[in-house]
Amino acid sequence: MVWAGISLGGHTDLHVFQGGTLTGAIYRDEILDPYAGAIRNDFILMDDSARPYQAVIVEEYLEGLGLERMEWPARSPYLNPIKNP
Repeated sequence: MVWAGISLGGHTDLHVFQGGTLTGAIYRDEILDPYAGAIRNDFILMDDSARPYQAVIVEEYLEGLGLERMEWPARSPYLNPIKNP
């Protein structure tokens, strides 16, 4: 499994998970936290409704940082550039 973030101002490094599954704690600690210092006030996080992203510890972490999250449904064809909506 791989993960990367993109924005108008740039992109994150590609993060490769070496086996196992992504949990809320791993998402918070290995994905969100390293980039928290680079987030500006006008930042809006866009992710889908995958379980690790919606975990209570992730929600609390984002609220603590005061981050706004754009809501998208899980498996949205609008997030998949291969499928036509």
